[in-house]
Amino acid sequence: MRNFSGKLNFTRLKKPLLITAITVFAVFICAGTYAYLKRDALLKTAIGKVKKKAKEKYNLNVNFGSYGFKGLSSVHFNNINVVPEERDSLSHIDDLTIDIKWFPLIFGDVKIAEFYLNNGKLNFVKKDSISNYDFLFKKDTTDNKSQKTEVDFASLANKLIHQVLDKIPDDMDVENFRISYTSDTSSMHIHIPQAKIVNKQLSSKIIINNDFSTWHLTGMVNPSREKIDLKLFAENKKVELPILEEKYGLKLNFDTVSAELNKARKSGKEFELVGNWSIKNLLIKHPRISLDDVIVPDASIDAKIVIGKSFFSVDSSSLVKIGQAEFSPFLRIDLKPHRIYQIKLDVPDQKAQHIFDAFPIGLFESLEGIKVNGKLGYRFDFAFDTSTPDSVVLNSALRPSHDFRILEYGKVNLQKINGPFIYTPYEKGKPVRDILVSDQNPNFVRLDQISSNLKNAILTAEDPSFFTHKGFVEQSIKQSISTNFKTKSFKRGGSTISMQLVKNIFLNRNKTIARKVEEMLIVWLIENQRLSTKSRMFEVYLNIIEWGRNIYGIKEASNYYFGKHPMDLSVGESIYLAHIVPKPKSSLYSWQSDGSLKPYLHGYFNLIGRLMAGKGYIERDSSGYGFYSVHLRESLRLQIAPTDTLAKDTLSEDQSEDLFRLFNIKKDSVSHVSNTLKKIFSAKEDTVAEKTNKELRQERRQQRREERRNK
Repeated sequence: MRNFSGKLNFTRLKKPLLITAITVFAVFICAGTYAYLKRDALLKTAIGKVKKKAKEKYNLNVNFGSYGFKGLSSVHFNNINVVPEERDSLSHIDDLTIDIKWFPLIFGDVKIAEFYLNNGKLNFVKKDSISNYDFLFKKDTTDNKSQKTEVDFASLANKLIHQVLDKIPDDMDVENFRISYTSDTSSMHIHIPQAKIVNKQLSSKIIINNDFSTWHLTGMVNPSREKIDLKLFAENKKVELPILEEKYGLKLNFDTVSAELNKARKSGKEFELVGNWSIKNLLIKHPRISLDDVIVPDASIDAKIVIGKSFFSVDSSSLVKIGQAEFSPFLRIDLKPHRIYQIKLDVPDQKAQHIFDAFPIGLFESLEGIKVNGKLGYRFDFAFDTSTPDSVVLNSALRPSHDFRILEYGKVNLQKINGPFIYTPYEKGKPVRDILVSDQNPNFVRLDQISSNLKNAILTAEDPSFFTHKGFVEQSIKQSISTNFKTKSFKRGGSTISMQLVKNIFLNRNKTIARKVEEMLIVWLIENQRLSTKSRMFEVYLNIIEWGRNIYGIKEASNYYFGKHPMDLSVGESIYLAHIVPKPKSSLYSWQSDGSLKPYLHGYFNLIGRLMAGKGYIERDSSGYGFYSVHLRESLRLQIAPTDTLAKDTLSEDQSEDLFRLFNIKKDSVSHVSNTLKKIFSAKEDTVAEKTNKELRQERRQQRREERRNK
């Protein structure tokens, strides 16, 4: 009975369904017939709307010599010109034929079946800060701001990517298309004699700057399946763009770059882009990165990029390969309700030599050629919430195997600090003088011949946990990030004494990203492989750092300021010398003309003194920890300008106590207190003490004139 009833119901529905299908089909036929009969009028109307919108929204004059249908669905255009109002011509095309797919058009999607172009030119011109393409950056003021909706980045990305994919034709033939850019200082010309897509296979020839270079872009394109696999390379040379070096100082070239798109679609509320990108023999040179050519022989990334409503991320399933080394990155940036940054790096345990071989050539010069044994792994975890800048998450851990060791050094012997060597300080890229770090140098002082007051003051101010940490203090780095973010400037560094020593001894003074990374690598090797003892590192540090203009090493400094041997330095003198380490060239600005210290330093002495007393280095002192007993060497006092009588003590006993609690300085992890305090007091110091040499000379001359008048 059930089967019979089901058949009966189907029989009853069969006729209405058939009638509905025939009706819909008839409507499509009628609509298609009407559209076909009226297509010329519809095309004319559409062209009119395009020209009107271009004029009203972008101030562009768009003109067509002629246009019309060619065949059933192809539209042919002749002599297209695009000219911005009162600007150079932007574009001209002799012949253009486009065939639109009808079925997607029914659902509102414009997809191109065929694309044919003959003799076209795109011309970008910028003269005297006026360009013919500035309309591209013009803000759209036509939208009603009161109705502005919140941007969904996932939907936006999905829309933009598929707009690009939909415009890739199934068949294409482009002949003689030129693109040029001309400005007051640079120019670039691209000529595409031919580019074709046949059976989803792309082939093209691209001539750069009149035979300067010939490129080829080849591969497979199947936009309907979201599959693209392309390769770009040059004939008998590298792919390069001289205009990047002319305009931005960036030298960049490579042998081959490949890009493969495997997925580009929205899944739920997130948009996912999955693909592979690789490059061969990449060369980069830019002053911010490195002053030398940086070469990456072979690198690739299998990436999964995820875009949400208000975030962008590189998924942790992504895999980067450089040479034989590989690692998994994770990056996420949340934009709302406030910005949150997350970075993770997971380098699985692998042959350590593979990791060192993966370092780009020219990036870490000191380590080039190094040979190691064993395995290495690495884990990095960073998170920063801009709404709570004090809650920085930072964890970094290298995992060497028990048999990891250095077999052969690279260009630089990392153990050279253990014996005699020549240290050459630099000023503005030029060598100052050679300093022999050895007992043979009369200005060299062994660690046991230096006052414990000085050693403890330096450690307290610069790196309290130097003798216990392994090169880095994560807590200090986190506080630096927090402080710099809150002040919107670089107010605090996170360097330990180990890092300062490596920077001075092994590296050039060029402030580049590469040098900072190299510094951290060398510090890790020296500290974790015990290539030198802490005592020797501290001894070398005290004998080479700058303490004033052309004053290097503690013996020169103690004699220059106080006429003393380092062993005889008092607590107050030691605290003063610790104070000038971060900014040695301003050392004489701290003094009054009678040889006493300026009052603004009193609070600093209290803070550092209390820290030292808290660790048992010295006795507690309520009179300023030697502040009033410190006096500049008499022969230097003539260089000091008369004291500004308005200068006041900027840090009272109570304020010092407050700062003592604020910095939680009982913890060894809080380093570089002197550098931080110097920034706190710098406003007063700058207004009172920091005067140019010219101003000091003028003040002395004025003083002598007044003395002669009084006589």
